[in-house]
Amino acid sequence: MTAPKGNRFPLSILNPNPHFPETRPSKTALRVAMHRAAHQLLDNPKVFDDPLALAIIGPKAVAQLDSVQARYGEQVARSLRAFLAVRSRYAEDELAAAIGRGVKQYVILGAGLDTFAYRNPYPESVLRVFEVDHPATQDWKRGRLAATGISVPRSLTFSPLDFENDETLVVGLGESSFDSSAATFFSWLGVTMYLTEYAAISTLDLIASTPPGGGVVFDYAVPRTSLDSAAQIALDALSARVAAAGEPFQTFFDPTELAESLRKMGFSSIEDMDANAINARYFQGRSNGLYVSSGLGHLMSAQIRGRVESV
Repeated sequence: MTAPKGNRFPLSILNPNPHFPETRPSKTALRVAMHRAAHQLLDNPKVFDDPLALAIIGPKAVAQLDSVQARYGEQVARSLRAFLAVRSRYAEDELAAAIGRGVKQYVILGAGLDTFAYRNPYPESVLRVFEVDHPATQDWKRGRLAATGISVPRSLTFSPLDFENDETLVVGLGESSFDSSAATFFSWLGVTMYLTEYAAISTLDLIASTPPGGGVVFDYAVPRTSLDSAAQIALDALSARVAAAGEPFQTFFDPTELAESLRKMGFSSIEDMDANAINARYFQGRSNGLYVSSGLGHLMSAQIRGRVESV
């Protein structure tokens, strides 16, 4: 996998389905938020404690969760919920480490209904947050915030990007209070598998071009052939559901090849966590048996080392 040159993010990094009308928010954002909310409602102890997860989906959605608790108790649903909860926890753990290194900017790509900015424990002088999403999804989210009484802090900047009008991430963030000369931490969750390989690698390459000291957390799916039979069945079922929703999986990465690509881009301190590593760190000793049972999804983090330009 060779990183493409340039600083343009493909349209699909925020809208994985190019046929999905941009006047409406992606179905994925609500679906993921429902699973995070279900974790707050059904699982104790929580691996990811989000006091706003239930609030932001609204009372009707919470009532729906209550009415289908049995479905969320099935093992496949429990494993998916565990992964979606832990990837948010992992992103925020890595963000805390980045802040400890002096990072003061956090960019959430494809923020959806992520709630970090509204429960941000850091003062504005320590951390500024930038939520990047398509205008339709951001408008929808801001409506949810207003309807549920969740206030928008001064430390948050919304960065709507309309790629149909030839905007790029660099331009969009540049029009806000974003400091392009400062180290930045990025989270990019639940997107890479919906993209072409070119789009995913282009995005990571652009992140790698930002100032040294920052970093990134993202998740990705591994090839079907690398999974055992049970995981293949789980992948096939999940693939069918997302395809039916109009957002099919497109790209699967070999972990070794992906890590090598990141090193060539200028990343260091690369960590790749499969299901076993995730369970060992976050789910050991739980009384309710919540864990990630499928190995189809990995979590990856990396620090931005900075590039050495060849002469």
